[in-house]
Amino acid sequence: MSQKRNILVVNWNDRTNPWAGGAEIHLHDIFSRIAARGHRVTLLCSGYGDAPAEDALDGMRIVRVGGRYTFNFVLPRVLARRFRGERFDCVVEALNKIPLCTPLFARAPVLGIGHHLFGTTIFREVPPPLSLYVYLSELAVPWVYRRVTMEVISQSTREDFVQRGLAPDRIRVVYVGMDPAEYSPGPPEVKTEAPTFLALGRIRKYKGLDLVVDAVAQLARNGHPEIRLVVAGSGNYLEPLKAHVRQTGAEGLVTFAGRVSEEDKVHLYRSAWALIMTSPKEGWGLTCLEAQACGTPVIASDSPGLREAVRNEESGLLVPHADRPALAAAMRRFLEDRALRARLTDGALRFAGTFSWDRAADETMALIEEAIAEREDA
Repeated sequence: MSQKRNILVVNWNDRTNPWAGGAEIHLHDIFSRIAARGHRVTLLCSGYGDAPAEDALDGMRIVRVGGRYTFNFVLPRVLARRFRGERFDCVVEALNKIPLCTPLFARAPVLGIGHHLFGTTIFREVPPPLSLYVYLSELAVPWVYRRVTMEVISQSTREDFVQRGLAPDRIRVVYVGMDPAEYSPGPPEVKTEAPTFLALGRIRKYKGLDLVVDAVAQLARNGHPEIRLVVAGSGNYLEPLKAHVRQTGAEGLVTFAGRVSEEDKVHLYRSAWALIMTSPKEGWGLTCLEAQACGTPVIASDSPGLREAVRNEESGLLVPHADRPALAAAMRRFLEDRALRARLTDGALRFAGTFSWDRAADETMALIEEAIAEREDA
């Protein structure tokens, strides 16, 4: 029997945080499975609202410290004092916001999990000086993590990290998983009668949802007045996006569903004709895979991460990012070609069926053991 490990996972948010997204789902689904195998897993993350300082969730201990804007500053002190008497076999740091630089102060070997870094896209997301702070923080990644094995969720993220200066032989791709018990197709009649596209996730400026609104408004004016768009989620671009809907005269075409429960999310996936993702960059695009597992094809930007989460002309359609005419043309083609919709639906189900969270947990645990063995050999 393999040795049971004491693992500390460090990430800005846990899955219950209102700011949680695909990265938090990814970590939760992997490490809850690792905990179920008998390993002790502690997730150290930021606090929010009235969330308890300590909690338990799906076999994992949750410890919340600091807040959304202070977590990285209090982290070194917390590791040095609060966990002084606890010996961790490995520290797993998720890099999906500001790097936390755990290799500089963690006493245990570190495994990095890279979802994605912002790069220059941060300047389109938040104003200075915060955008400059994030950008400069990411410049330290090649130096801080040069001796750390890095697990990444896509080849696109691997290429990004290599370009930033990390050693290629220390970067391993471990693809995300999918739970067929949670995400599966509904009966045919669950699809909306009116052709409905779905945009789901955090509503941030860089996600490019204004492109989707423009395409829907254009199609409604040119032959498809029945078209509809459902936007589910919340974020700091919600109000500007609503203003954009009003400016384009699309109020009757767009519905804002807000944050939705897991049950409602699955219903939205099943009932939509297609999911739309127009980000210039994603670590992977987990919502794309969830939608496809529910039998819903995806129309997405041909951008890093998304081009791996969608198989062009097989499980969905990829279009050049920010190309408004190309996006509208792809959506029109999807609406007007019944055979295409049927083919992409079948392909979406086949593609999503190749992903497993158990496999992702196995591969992650193997990298944890590798990081521990490397430290012991040293």
